[in-house]
Amino acid sequence: MTAPPTATAPRRRRLGWPRRVFSQVLLMQLAIAAGVAVLATGLFLAPLGAQLDDQAMRRALAIASATAAQPRIADDLLSSRPSADGPVQVEAERVRHATHAEYVVVMDTRGVRWSHPDVGEIGQVVSTDPTDALAGRDVMEIDSGTLGRSARGKVPLRDASGTIVGAVSVGIEYDSVRARLLHAIPGLLAYAGGALAVGALAAYLIARRIHKQTRDLAFSDISGLLAEREAMLHSIREGVVALDRGGRIRLLNDEAQRLLGVGPEAAGRALEEALGTGRTTEVLAGRVEGTDLLTVRGHRVLVANRMPTEDGGAVATLRDRTELERLGRELDSTRGLIDALRAQDHEHANRLHTLLGLLELELYDEAVDFVTEVVGVHRATAEQVTEKIRDPLLAAVLVGKATVAAERAVALSLSPATLLPDRLVDPRGLVTVTGNLVDNALDATAGSPGAAVEVELRAEGRTVVVRVRDNGPGVPAERRELVFTEGWTTKEAPAHGKRGLGLALVGRFAERMGGSARVGSGPDGGAEFTVVLPDALSEALSADAGVGLGAKSGGGKPGGVTSGTPDDPSPAPGSSQDAGADQNRPGTVKEAR
Repeated sequence: MTAPPTATAPRRRRLGWPRRVFSQVLLMQLAIAAGVAVLATGLFLAPLGAQLDDQAMRRALAIASATAAQPRIADDLLSSRPSADGPVQVEAERVRHATHAEYVVVMDTRGVRWSHPDVGEIGQVVSTDPTDALAGRDVMEIDSGTLGRSARGKVPLRDASGTIVGAVSVGIEYDSVRARLLHAIPGLLAYAGGALAVGALAAYLIARRIHKQTRDLAFSDISGLLAEREAMLHSIREGVVALDRGGRIRLLNDEAQRLLGVGPEAAGRALEEALGTGRTTEVLAGRVEGTDLLTVRGHRVLVANRMPTEDGGAVATLRDRTELERLGRELDSTRGLIDALRAQDHEHANRLHTLLGLLELELYDEAVDFVTEVVGVHRATAEQVTEKIRDPLLAAVLVGKATVAAERAVALSLSPATLLPDRLVDPRGLVTVTGNLVDNALDATAGSPGAAVEVELRAEGRTVVVRVRDNGPGVPAERRELVFTEGWTTKEAPAHGKRGLGLALVGRFAERMGGSARVGSGPDGGAEFTVVLPDALSEALSADAGVGLGAKSGGGKPGGVTSGTPDDPSPAPGSSQDAGADQNRPGTVKEAR
């Protein structure tokens, strides 16, 4: 049989330390205020009691001195005997009543009392030692005697000649001193309570402010959030830079240090001091507005976003877009090549149809001439490039750009001064420079009648000079300083992202090589970009210097195979057909006449 369910007892709320920051801060500050009030009261009461004791002893000593200063007291002491109605007793009682002292005792040199509030003690030896007073010294003390505890003052009693004939002892009731102390405590506690109330109000106001700033979180929540923040900042693959209201770096995570090329010591320094001047500093400082702002730091392309904070500072995030930008530019180049190949495919089909017609008409000589002319163009293009550009990567880029230029109806040519050996220190960097400059020149001239681009690459010792001219619209003189700045462009953004990085990368590469990049006017009115790269060539010639991409395997006979057009027959370089094959043909890389 199943036992009937029992009602769950209500959970008793455990009393303990509150979790909310507001409550904890308020309780701590109230405890501190109360402790300070109690401590201050105790520190005030302790010297107050000692001060009251000292005042009582000094008062007793003053009464005793005033009594001993009366000449009649000493004369009566020498001329009479101790008795309840003697002149010494009468005068002492008068002084006692007038000063509200507990007792006024006059004694002779033997310590025998001649006066006392209790007449039965007259003629008896005093209960405390009178040696110091009889020796001529004033005495202040708190002691107990026949009348209980009292604050006492003792002075010697002298006759007219100054001889000590006795002593005067005056006592102040100690209970009156304690009563004064107790009487002062309520007022002192009232002041302490007022101070405690003011402290409690201040504690509440401070706790309220902390409550707003911490958003009612518990200390455990804050410590957990701090630990989570540290773990998150150092694990994410985005750079995070926190700035204070003065523009000083407050925090950098590991990724931000890597992207910006700085160390942990940059924290606490101003942006200009840590990063130097430039677009990256302008973007992080908020002087350039916008979202997903592009900037180049060293060899990295970064995307920055900045968000202000409530305290007047800001938090900026940085994403590394270097690889994405490189892939995007490769994608643009690939699309251009695909479009060129697609157009060539149509042209190739037309040529095949033409060749088929010539063969069906049995015009065999004309067919051979037609094929020779077509193949010679491609062979001449590759050979002309590799004769002057010995580096295979750079030659391949120019051959590919020639194909794209042909599709876009732009005449791409090499300057007669072009000659570059195969000993480049950084071939990929020079490929980036040349490719970006040629792409910009093609974009500037495409679609205009008689479009032409001339490329010049030459060596001056170990220095490489890259010059690209076009007959496009050119760059206005007032805007030439902005050409190599990140984000500056006159083109529409591509599908994969934003423009304005090609020339910026060229400028940064030239700076890293210790060279320069500038733009001016070309001889035909277009733009002329010149990049000077010192120490871009190695000292020793490579083993395969002089070997180009277009090495022939056909022995110079018609029908020989080139690297660019395998299995296509073509006449040897220098033949009449080859000499005229590339004349006035858009996109053909040729020597400028």
